[in-house]
Amino acid sequence: MTDPMREILNRWKAAFDGHQVDAMADLFTPDALFQGFGPKVVAGRDAVRAYYDAVPDDRTAEVTVLSTYAIGEEVAGGFADVTFLDPTGWEVPVHLSLVLRRDQDAWRIRQYHVSKVITGH
Repeated sequence: MTDPMREILNRWKAAFDGHQVDAMADLFTPDALFQGFGPKVVAGRDAVRAYYDAVPDDRTAEVTVLSTYAIGEEVAGGFADVTFLDPTGWEVPVHLSLVLRRDQDAWRIRQYHVSKVITGH
């Protein structure tokens, strides 16, 4: 089996950096749970699409996969460090955790959660 976490995050980064909101939404299961920077957990591809559509076009992400796991052939996930950036110098490091589910022949994100890294804690 390939590494589903690296595979999905490579696709996620390409879509995020290119501000391709439809491609971003397609990476998620129809019933995905999503916790981004906002205060609420949202569900479903339409909510994910709306979230990413509100992200400024010039934002990019640096991704480092930290740990991955698989549970059988249908479930996988892991943790990554992600730093969101823009050309003005804005930078926000986060920890990202994903739960992935195989959907026919493609891996999709079933659960997405970021937490901001707070230094000096």
